[in-house]
Amino acid sequence: MSVFYRRGLLVHPEEFDEALIGQMCQAGLNVLGLHPAGGKAAHDSLETAIRLHAMPASRARIDMARDRNISVEYEAHALRWLVPRSLFGMVPDWFRMNERGYRIPDFHLCVSNPDALMYLETRAEALARQLWTGAHRWSFWPDDVQGMGCCCPECRKLSLSDQALILTNAVQRGIRRADPLGCTGFLAYQDTLDTPKKVRPEDGVFLEFAPIRRDHHRPLSDEHCDQNAREIRSVPQLLSFFGRQGAQAVDYWMDNSLFSHWQKPPQPFHLDTEVLKRDAEFYDSLGFESVTSFGCFLGQDYRERYGEPPIGDFGACLQSLPG
Repeated sequence: MSVFYRRGLLVHPEEFDEALIGQMCQAGLNVLGLHPAGGKAAHDSLETAIRLHAMPASRARIDMARDRNISVEYEAHALRWLVPRSLFGMVPDWFRMNERGYRIPDFHLCVSNPDALMYLETRAEALARQLWTGAHRWSFWPDDVQGMGCCCPECRKLSLSDQALILTNAVQRGIRRADPLGCTGFLAYQDTLDTPKKVRPEDGVFLEFAPIRRDHHRPLSDEHCDQNAREIRSVPQLLSFFGRQGAQAVDYWMDNSLFSHWQKPPQPFHLDTEVLKRDAEFYDSLGFESVTSFGCFLGQDYRERYGEPPIGDFGACLQSLPG
């Protein structure tokens, strides 16, 4: 019998209600990630989440979850909110250079600009203070896009993983000012699955592995699945680089937003328990301490249409590994 130290779900903040807390308790889950919707409008979703967080009802739900030993944590693509594009007219050198040599205010930053990184630190500190939940794990990720690194003469010497780690280190420095015990996740995802080569993680930075481009209907360890082999090829090196302490898999077994193609109304959802069990064994064999899944589009509107989602089955699979 093997049990992950942390087991949980990531949901949209508006899906966080008392019913979910009860379902998680019954399922033996102890981590609830609040994940404002990603994509190119992630900054707007985060702004909405900030307003929702400040409401008394939200504070009461967070307290209720904590009383039931569920850690509530924010996991958001936050960079576009942390460094608003409206600053481009005043400080264009803060923003990335594209392949044609032009500074553009679309996504990411020029990670070689120290003033941009200092501003990022300051805003990360402010965001952590606004979104305090009593937990000490934070995930303020880079923008949810691909192929948008900075191509200036200094940044082009760095891989996209190195650029992302520079941003994560800056966020961690800001968070530590707001939360001296705070730790920050480096998101290995899409363009950043390779291990950084020129940048080292600062104290408190932990690994988050999110294999979104996997085949969701075949186990990650399926040696005959080239798609999954590509997603996991760097995982041992990533764990060696960042360390296993605090390392978290953020997978998609329960992500009905993905299976509904990110369109409402949600579609009926069926958990593939055989794939989940095989994947849980895989993550356990590598030494991941924390295993979570996106679990969006399974809130009240889903329950009203289709009944209770299989959160209990999800929790049971994470707690019942061959020992």
